[in-house]
Amino acid sequence: MSVIGAACAASLVLAGCTGAPSSVSSSGTSTTTTQPGSSASPSESATPAEPQASSWGPSGDTIAAAQKAVSEMTVQQKAGQVLVAFFSGKDYASQSALVKKLHLGGVIMMGDNIPVSSGGSNSNSGDSGGATGGAAGVDVSALTSATKKLGSALSGERSWPGIVAVDQEGGLVARVQAPLTEWPTGMTYGAANDPSLTEKSHHALNQDLADLGFTMNFAPDADVTIGPTDPVIGARSMGSDASLVAPNVVAAWKGAVSAGVMPSLKHFPGHGSVTTDSHVGLPVQSASVPELEARDWVPFKESIDAGVPMIMMGHIAVTELDPGVPSSLSAASYAELRKLGFEGVVVTDALNMGAITENYSTGQESVAALGAGADLLVMPPNVTAAHKAIVAAVKEGSLKESRLDEAAARVVAMQMMQQEKSAEASDVDPETESRAISAAAITAFGSKCSGPLVGKSISITGGDARDRARLTRAAKAAGLSVGGGISVAFLGNGNVTANADVVVALDAPYGLSRSQAASKVALYGRTTGAFEALVDVLTGKSEAKGKLPVKVGDQPIGTSCGS
Repeated sequence: MSVIGAACAASLVLAGCTGAPSSVSSSGTSTTTTQPGSSASPSESATPAEPQASSWGPSGDTIAAAQKAVSEMTVQQKAGQVLVAFFSGKDYASQSALVKKLHLGGVIMMGDNIPVSSGGSNSNSGDSGGATGGAAGVDVSALTSATKKLGSALSGERSWPGIVAVDQEGGLVARVQAPLTEWPTGMTYGAANDPSLTEKSHHALNQDLADLGFTMNFAPDADVTIGPTDPVIGARSMGSDASLVAPNVVAAWKGAVSAGVMPSLKHFPGHGSVTTDSHVGLPVQSASVPELEARDWVPFKESIDAGVPMIMMGHIAVTELDPGVPSSLSAASYAELRKLGFEGVVVTDALNMGAITENYSTGQESVAALGAGADLLVMPPNVTAAHKAIVAAVKEGSLKESRLDEAAARVVAMQMMQQEKSAEASDVDPETESRAISAAAITAFGSKCSGPLVGKSISITGGDARDRARLTRAAKAAGLSVGGGISVAFLGNGNVTANADVVVALDAPYGLSRSQAASKVALYGRTTGAFEALVDVLTGKSEAKGKLPVKVGDQPIGTSCGS
């Protein structure tokens, strides 16, 4: 980054950056990269240069088109463009009307917005999610109709698509349930540690979303977990080793982009190493910036270098940067992200979470986030109040219009790029990829961890009814009888323990350290494909090829059968 670019990053371009960071072209000469919302200063060029391709995806032509589009918007339109609203229920007509009234840039569909077939349910809330869904499953036709209606309202007379977003990580965070393909936890990818499989999996996951009309997915999780004392991220993280997490995070978001869906790395400056849940309170990060750079920021930095289009700013107070202030509202936190070289869209975590609402009044949290450096504001508690507050702040001068211009232009450029990527996307088979990544991740250790781990009959305990039913079906399909013989016990999420011949951790594997069993298996997921792959390992048909991506008791990262 040039001196001018660094200065812009440090000041968060509150008034719009008039100097563009320099980059080196393939010929080795210095070129000027003009970001959306920015322009070359008169001292650099008497005639404004054509915008160059960005470091985060959009082409020079796309950036120019976004800047022109935003220059023709009213303040009210620009204020709407940077907002992603949430709604209650399934009144899509009323939701669409508000979208048009406020010129919103996007909507996010949560569990209670997802239509289900008669008798089903799909209710979860909050970024930490939860397994959901009734047996009837999602009404795919109704959901596609809803996203189309909302997408049409968002686009209006624009030539680019609006944001129809969802939280769909896999594992515990999956807003859209069956009949969509199910995906295992984030920790699966660290255990398999095969970036090519990670990329294929995330292409397939996001392909399903694109087919339903979604244009954005707030995933993957790029947090590096500290282990059992991390109460929120847990198995959503790919692991505890930043050098393991980083290449798989890069692969994950690249898979999403190739499917035509805009991904969002989360949660900078790192939610895996704090011990408070930001849904209910403000986590405090006491680690120094050098410590964060060496651990939590590694996946973000490698993704920035690889061209990631969007990063989510979490609600975490970094003591060294801005004591007591959530990073999502902290100018110093945005400055650190920009100093890492990121020039793309910075999106906030949900602004209706406890870390924000306990200290900020409705509407003002959005003005504060935008002023601090955010480009896209997700789930303000009251989107009408947020829109009104942004417009008022611009008119009274407490928020400079050039800051709003910059944010809106970045968002528009990203959505124009999404449109281009969607047109280029190819199809893969999601069910095949889901089973493949689960099979590659299964990790076994203990006194007996290879060859057949069971006989011709097994008994199953633990987990929930669906877990037991799925393993029963997979076991019977493989020729095993169920109801006696070798005991297989499931561990759910967290630090619970179990005693059996074989203990299987379905989510985070920490409870295996205190469980008594000859064979200990980490499955990292509860999907049908995961249970089928588990049976292959239990019967000796396949070897457990995965390695622990986290420390489990005295078992270090990298533990696998025979290691």
